[in-house]
Amino acid sequence: MTQPKNPMRNKPVVAIDGPAGAGKSTVARGLAKALQYAFVDTGALYRAVAFIADASGISWDDGPALAQAVLRHAFHFTADGTLHMDGVPLGGEIRTSRISSGASAVARHPEVRTCLLDVQRGLGREGGVVLEGRDIGTVVFPDAEVKFFLVATVAERARRRWLELREKGESISLAEVEAAQEARDRADMTREVAPLRQAEDAVEVPCDHLSAAEVVAHMRDYIAAKFPAGPDSF
Repeated sequence: MTQPKNPMRNKPVVAIDGPAGAGKSTVARGLAKALQYAFVDTGALYRAVAFIADASGISWDDGPALAQAVLRHAFHFTADGTLHMDGVPLGGEIRTSRISSGASAVARHPEVRTCLLDVQRGLGREGGVVLEGRDIGTVVFPDAEVKFFLVATVAERARRRWLELREKGESISLAEVEAAQEARDRADMTREVAPLRQAEDAVEVPCDHLSAAEVVAHMRDYIAAKFPAGPDSF
């Protein structure tokens, strides 16, 4: 399916979706750098909501209160893709296993998704941006000029996440990570609002046996073929 050009954009929007642990953030960051585009890690926004809830004593099950909390803060991404909340960078504190679970929990609430939908669309409105998440190509930017959907087995995604957590000093077994991965997949794919699914016009990219650099190269080749005059001309 070919989307008509959005008159508000001077450059394409690149949407990268896929399940947790498929390597979306690393790949999206690398592709944005290669294209000299902005990078928006939408998953970090949901992690930030879970982090705000913990800091404020708000239950992850209280959608209206979570949405109100979101409205009290301002979010932006720097050129390297770091999320800032009220001007303060959020790093490792939103990358723990607890906050990962919280991100999936808060993402179930329509109120939260509505608040963050406006934030995400504002960040990508003019194009020249790579956004990664779970519903970018289906809900946030269904008219994105380029859509990718990354896939990898649960075992491989759990292994990558386990290694990442070990590097951060978290003590957790691979079996625990894999169980958490499967639970998050179920939550993401079965939630009533904006469930994880591949857009009909998205290019599927299997990532099990490819390095991040190889995935980025594959995406660049696809974009080069789609826009022969360059990614800034479409």
